Amino acid sequence: MKFSLFFPLLLFIFAACQQEKAAQKAVADEVVIATQSVPVTQSVRAEPIYVSGAVASSDEAKLSFKIGGIVQRITVREGETVRKGQLLAILDQTEITAQVSQAQYATEKAERDQKRVQNMLRDTAATLEQMQNATTGYEVARQNLQIAQFNQSYSRIVSPIDGTVTRKYMNEGELAGVGSPVLLIASNRRNDWVVRVGVTDKDWVRLKIGDRATVQLDAYPGESLTGTVSRLAQAADPMNKLYEIEIKIVPNGRRLAAGLFAKVELHPSQSRTYAMIPVEAIVEGNGREAFVFVNNQGKARRIPVTVGYLDGPNVLITDGLDSIETIITSGSAYLTEGSSIQ
Repeated sequence: MKFSLFFPLLLFIFAACQQEKAAQKAVADEVVIATQSVPVTQSVRAEPIYVSGAVASSDEAKLSFKIGGIVQRITVREGETVRKGQLLAILDQTEITAQVSQAQYATEKAERDQKRVQNMLRDTAATLEQMQNATTGYEVARQNLQIAQFNQSYSRIVSPIDGTVTRKYMNEGELAGVGSPVLLIASNRRNDWVVRVGVTDKDWVRLKIGDRATVQLDAYPGESLTGTVSRLAQAADPMNKLYEIEIKIVPNGRRLAAGLFAKVELHPSQSRTYAMIPVEAIVEGNGREAFVFVNNQGKARRIPVTVGYLDGPNVLITDGLDSIETIITSGSAYLTEGSSIQ
């Protein structure tokens, strides 16, 4: 009986010893990589900003109808040159004309009623209140007629500028809603060309109106155009979270068109603080996106960073190291997420 109780206890102790030995062996077999860390330093620079965008006209008009209706006719095509005051599109006038006629008849009736009550008041057959109500009715009808006539005048689109039709959003026979864009007109004056680009919030605060820019167009390889920052958006785009800026460019005799792809080098007048690290700390770089490793209580932690510029043996980091004090340099090429380090 005593042996039957002692034997299971002996087996339990033996199993526990085996598990402890296995754990010690796993610890002994784990590779510990020797690394070296360096502090992250700060560098204040007025480095250029590299962005890309498209050429556009600074004087653009996105044209639409004030009221809804069926598009009866569009008189222009994309790429066609138009003159100021030229008729570009018109809605079907059946319903609009009927509304104007209704308002006209209502105004005429209200005017007759006012005159009738005025004569009755003169003969003491109507009260002053009736006269005032008739006058009010006539004024309301006259204002409704003006509204109908105003809407009728905006049931057609005329060009507000001399320019070119760069975009056609609708075709004849389609239902146009109130304010829905129908045509996009861009000015064709020689000195109205700009490049619109998006910049991050950190770059936006460095820029101001009048900062210089260098513009290179794929259409004219090997050539550069000069420009200046002419507009800074005061709110970020809700889709990409970037701030749109306009760079007014000098064509320098070159023929430009809306939509030309442009590479822009901005020269901000204000400096910016960058995190500076050795170039050997960068791993898995792809353009401006890269990774670095930091020591997280004896384990390697992989952190994504955004590369700004190369400065000899160092790299200027624009984002990702705000709260990091030291990074791993030597041995980083052999690390993976969670590697044991010393």
